[in-house]
Amino acid sequence: MDRRTVSIHVYGMTCQSCVQHIESSLADFPGLLSIKVSLEKREAKVEYLASATNAQQIADSINSLGFKATFSANENDAFNAEERENVTILVDGMKGESCVAKIEDSIKSKTGVCSVKVSLTYKKVEVLFDAIVTTKEDIRASLEDLGFSASFPSSKLDQDCAGVNKSVLVLCIENMTCMSCVRKIQGKMSAVKGVTRVKVELEDKTGTIEYDQSLTSPLHLLDHVNQIGKFVARIDSVNGQSVEMTTIDIKGMSCGRCVNNIQGKMGEKVGVIDILVSLEQSTGRVVYRPELIDVESICQQINGISSKFSALFPVQVIESDYHTTMLHIENMTCMSCVRNIEGKMSAVEGVRTVSVQLEEGTGTIEYDQSLTSPLHLLDHVNQIGKFVARIDSVNGQSVEMTTIDIKGMSCGRCVNNIQGKMREKVGVVDILVSLEQSTGRVVYRPELIDIESICQQINGISSKFSASFPLQDIALEPEVKMKMGGPWKLGARQKDEPGNVLKDPNFRDYCPTTSSGFEKVTLKVVGMTCASCVANIERNLSKVKGVKSVLVALIAGKAEIQYDASYILPGQIANKVNDLGFEATVIDEGTTQGIVELMISGMTCSSCVHQIESRMASVAGILECSIALATSKGRFVFDDERTGVRNIIAALEDMGYGASLVDKDTSQSLEKEHQKVIRIWKNSFLISLIFGLPSMIIMIVHMAMHKQLILIPGLSLSNLLLGVLATPVQFIGARYFYIHAYKAIKHRSANMDVLVVLATSISYVYSVGVLLGAMAVRMEGSPMTLFETTPMLVTFISLGRWLEHIAKGKTSEAIHKLMSLQATEALLVTLDDAGNVKSEERINAELLQRGDILKVVPGEKVPVDGRVISGVSNCDESLITGESMPVNKQPGSSVIGGSINEKGVLLVKATHLGTDSALAQIVRLVEEAQTSKAPIQQLADTIAGYFVPVVCIISLVTLVTWLAIGYSQPSTIFEDYNQNTTASVLAEKVFSNAFQFAITVLAIACPCALGLATPTAVMVGTGVGATNGILIKGGEPLETTHKVRTIVFDKTGTITHGVPRVAKVAYFIDENIVSLSTFLAVVGTAEASSEHPIANAIVKYVKQVLNTESLGNVHDFKAVPGYGIQCQVSNIGQMLNSSKRSRPLSQADLDLSYKPTSSNAKVAAASDDIELHPIEGASASAKFDLLVGNRDWMAKNGLKVTKEMDCKMSNQEHEGQTAVLCAINGLVVAMLAVSDTVKPEAQLAIYQLKKKGLDVFLLTGDNVKTAAAIAKQVGIKKVFAEVLPEHKVSKVKQLQSMGRKVAMVGDGVNDSPALAQADVGIAIGTGTDVAVEAADIVLIRSDLVDVYGAILLSATTVQRVRLNFFFASIYNIIGVPVAAGVFSPLGFSLQPWMASAAMAMSSVSVVSLSLLLKLWKKPSKESLVTTDYFEYVNSSDPFDDEVEVFRGLDDQLPADRGKASLKSSIHRVFSSLSAGSSYSALSTTEVGVTKAYSVDDADCSPHNSIV
Repeated sequence: MDRRTVSIHVYGMTCQSCVQHIESSLADFPGLLSIKVSLEKREAKVEYLASATNAQQIADSINSLGFKATFSANENDAFNAEERENVTILVDGMKGESCVAKIEDSIKSKTGVCSVKVSLTYKKVEVLFDAIVTTKEDIRASLEDLGFSASFPSSKLDQDCAGVNKSVLVLCIENMTCMSCVRKIQGKMSAVKGVTRVKVELEDKTGTIEYDQSLTSPLHLLDHVNQIGKFVARIDSVNGQSVEMTTIDIKGMSCGRCVNNIQGKMGEKVGVIDILVSLEQSTGRVVYRPELIDVESICQQINGISSKFSALFPVQVIESDYHTTMLHIENMTCMSCVRNIEGKMSAVEGVRTVSVQLEEGTGTIEYDQSLTSPLHLLDHVNQIGKFVARIDSVNGQSVEMTTIDIKGMSCGRCVNNIQGKMREKVGVVDILVSLEQSTGRVVYRPELIDIESICQQINGISSKFSASFPLQDIALEPEVKMKMGGPWKLGARQKDEPGNVLKDPNFRDYCPTTSSGFEKVTLKVVGMTCASCVANIERNLSKVKGVKSVLVALIAGKAEIQYDASYILPGQIANKVNDLGFEATVIDEGTTQGIVELMISGMTCSSCVHQIESRMASVAGILECSIALATSKGRFVFDDERTGVRNIIAALEDMGYGASLVDKDTSQSLEKEHQKVIRIWKNSFLISLIFGLPSMIIMIVHMAMHKQLILIPGLSLSNLLLGVLATPVQFIGARYFYIHAYKAIKHRSANMDVLVVLATSISYVYSVGVLLGAMAVRMEGSPMTLFETTPMLVTFISLGRWLEHIAKGKTSEAIHKLMSLQATEALLVTLDDAGNVKSEERINAELLQRGDILKVVPGEKVPVDGRVISGVSNCDESLITGESMPVNKQPGSSVIGGSINEKGVLLVKATHLGTDSALAQIVRLVEEAQTSKAPIQQLADTIAGYFVPVVCIISLVTLVTWLAIGYSQPSTIFEDYNQNTTASVLAEKVFSNAFQFAITVLAIACPCALGLATPTAVMVGTGVGATNGILIKGGEPLETTHKVRTIVFDKTGTITHGVPRVAKVAYFIDENIVSLSTFLAVVGTAEASSEHPIANAIVKYVKQVLNTESLGNVHDFKAVPGYGIQCQVSNIGQMLNSSKRSRPLSQADLDLSYKPTSSNAKVAAASDDIELHPIEGASASAKFDLLVGNRDWMAKNGLKVTKEMDCKMSNQEHEGQTAVLCAINGLVVAMLAVSDTVKPEAQLAIYQLKKKGLDVFLLTGDNVKTAAAIAKQVGIKKVFAEVLPEHKVSKVKQLQSMGRKVAMVGDGVNDSPALAQADVGIAIGTGTDVAVEAADIVLIRSDLVDVYGAILLSATTVQRVRLNFFFASIYNIIGVPVAAGVFSPLGFSLQPWMASAAMAMSSVSVVSLSLLLKLWKKPSKESLVTTDYFEYVNSSDPFDDEVEVFRGLDDQLPADRGKASLKSSIHRVFSSLSAGSSYSALSTTEVGVTKAYSVDDADCSPHNSIV
């Protein structure tokens, strides 16, 4: 009895060599009799002599070999089954779980005890022990020592109390969906013989069955549950002990006696809970405790019962042709997904039943294994759509799935051979082999077979097959191998695993060498349309093991993922996104794009822009290049694998320009650079002026004297002085022109500097040459020179450049003004628990953090965007939003960083900092807009690129032409010419005249004006728009907006406020009976107890009108669905006192026109004893019985709804509003109409747009009735109603297909695709971030009148661009021919200095015209509310307007259809009502139109009023 057997768990084994290493190393271990190591089970079965060694020493020896070894016993190990005994001891005195823990810890520590189970319910302890080492008496004594009363069960009663015949079985039951399933199982199982109690839990998917083990058994109960219907059950535990179940092949049985023999003998074995043997199938199902016995031991013990029995290792359960596979299915969102999967899978051949559970994300499929298989079913589910499925279990057995490489297959027979042979292997559940991909997908039982064995068995099928684990050839670091596992677990059971990381063919390219740290990958994602797509991708990828973070950008169409490369790879992440229904590709190192913005110095005209863009486009790695002359900036998109920022800067410097990074944080770099350029041209002008002014005086004197003062033959005093004055200008004042011209010519390009250098150099060299020639031949007089050209030309051009750069600086004043709003300091405060200021500290605004509490005193700037938590004040936001009036701020209000606090002290909680702030976003958008190019500017840049070479050619042609004319017709250029004129004199005159005209052409031609025409106007236009609350994202939308002829408005949140508001209050009684304030206080208090959206709107309205946050008390509140509410209200005194400071009723139209009838008066008189009186008489103790609801609710409570009241309700309901009646103390007091109200400025904006000739459409998903009502209120005649969010973009496309330029105005996520599709997308500033990003224009103030303002600004800016082009062109179209001497025969010609002055003025005039845009003023509401508008409002009844309504996704457009049928019906209903319409007095509280109604007897007559 000295022999002991123990199972030691061994971790870290990866192959058979590890097995052999352990067995050979321990072969000579003292006292060790035998050792057998199993790689599949990761354990070593050891037999040893207890007198010589113990299990711990053996485990230590295995650990010393580099593995991790553990065993289950306490001191020695698990003992031989023959030596084990089980005892049940009754224990009295246990009072709680602490006693249970005390007993378990103490008894487990005893030598020889294998396991302990304590039942507090049955007051018993079950102990499994080694009878050789200890006895049951010792165990009972140990319990006594702990202070408990312990005894053995002696009688039948004691045995029952001990639960000897009573057992508890816990089953896991799948496919339960509702309580009827629970009742069905409980009812059926309660009728089973031997079952004493059944309890089924729907939430936990479990069933607990208490049964008499003498009458039934766990396997019989399991079969009963599985036979009930669709349910699939498996055994979880018996008597609180976890168990497992397996099926064993048993050969050699011949009759029922064999079955009974095996069941009887095996039922007595320790660890075997239950066994059922099938003679027909030659199998046995065994429920056992794995810590006491294993499957191999069970087989050995069955074989030991009789020599004819042969029990084999477990195989798949084959009870029938029908098997069950459970799939884990991701991306199911609703019951339609469930029905979709069940419907599609039910149609698959071989599928018997399908049950999909939305909550658990699982699908259970019962199928005929002869017709289909788990992998085929998996593929079917994955092909349905967006769903991603993986196999979780087959026939209740957990499985895993992997993919292996299989080389050597040549045809379909190879595939069939492998699949057929492998499906017969133990542990292989399913296999599908792909000949094309040379891979095989295998579903297997990991406890029975591992991946290495699968590969070996495939290789054994044929010598030509070579199956390998995809990682076996990759040399990984040891820590990576350990983390990745061995064998790899990549199948369905590991729900946190991403899937088969071996599947990616590019794994070897990505495989890391360490397992630490995270890597980042960027995916290009196609197919995202809205924020829900973003959320879908982020949610699902975040669940993937190895993925640390996911950030998806909808507008950019990219996803940035941080991941652990030891778990998952970029290609697999892309596959995951593809499985979600999108198209994702990895943007790897070779295609990663970088973007850089550079400051570029040295650009002088559009030719420079054209030169840089054309040259940089040919540089390797540059993908996109955009240069803005007006801002001296360049934006470059490049492939960062092929080039980088330093290479781009070097390329620009090689072209002769300076380049540096733009400082993203401040405008100092831009300002300094700009001031430097201004200083350069100022100095150049002053130097040139010092020498140019004397040159002009000398030239005038010389022309007036008509006589030369000759110093030496050929040299006159005037030529000497002009030459001396021209030389420093030529080489000092004009050096910047020479530097830039040299760099341009060096790169074979030409710009404005080349023209200037040509003009000055030719005139200077020509003058020096003829002067030296005259002195050489000792000419009597002195020749005519062009020395004055250089100083005067450089003087005027330098002056023009100086003025131009000063003016260009002013075009970006809007940005500087916005950036100057940013506060530099902030007052940081600390609050105590009571909300009082504990400390204050003034810190730099850049040190602020989100969540900081800031104090803003009167006159200070708000440091950052935030939310007011305390204080009331007004803030001036005019420079940010364009709103001229101060905006009221109170707790809960949002404040914008940079706005100025006017009067009160505010405590603000910081919410958005730095680049996330509203001011930073506005500045960014304006900067991007000013850097972008309008299409017309791109044409101008192209023209400017060819301008200089063409001008040079014209100048050369002018020179040759005048030389020819001079010699052929000398009299045309030389008035004193006669037969006696010498050849030298003639040559002097001809060449001087020809060079003068050629140089004048070079001097007057200027491409700068063309290049500045558009960008300066765009800069000023976008800046003016930003200061007026209209953000225009670039030159293209600015140019396109004025071309729009069709504008489409979204309804909710755009035309309307987007939230329910009180639209009308109709009062039915005299205010002397109950005042309006009392009524509002009562109804507001009552509705605060309701969660209905209408109630929330009423409460909000009451609080705003009464200017209070406090409410009264509510008693006996009752809400009846479909009717209304009933309650008692008291303690409204505080509300009534606050109402003395109440605000005017500006949000709802108050109708006091109702005149009570005599019957109503009687009702009021009958209520005289009720406390209904004005504000002054109301007391805090007054109680009011209130009813709020529909007509039926009033009738149900015995109150009469008069015809007049019903008429008022009907009028409001017809406009798409919800009307409720309010009764106080048995008297119907008023009607409240709640709806998503139209914005007050909506009708005015629509009127102005229609007046300008635009077609206006309303686009909404609302029903036809509501859409038509809203359209009538604002004056829109064409409506698309009941349009799904995904179909909005289709409507925009339909309108565009008719050749229309379409603008879309929206605010929501569902509007973003339509905003992007439209020619111009206009987003409301209060809308979602996605909509704002997708739009071309953002209205900061969310004022619809700004839509009209944006169109006017676009038209004005484009008009100014055209005017600039006109002036820029006129200088060149007229100036060049004049400079070339075309009009000289008429006595009209220009000198070079005159041409240079004209050229300078061309650029200055263009910039000045652009600056005049600053005078543009956005139209205000007051200026638009004209007499014509009043006449429009009051002259026509909106109910007589014909409204075309189109439902859903209609293929036909409005122009192709007749009038909608709804139009005529609406017109008929209200045509009879318009006859008695009356006019209500005008109120200018807000600009807009709503309907009010007066009641004359029984007739309801609508009329319009401006409120």
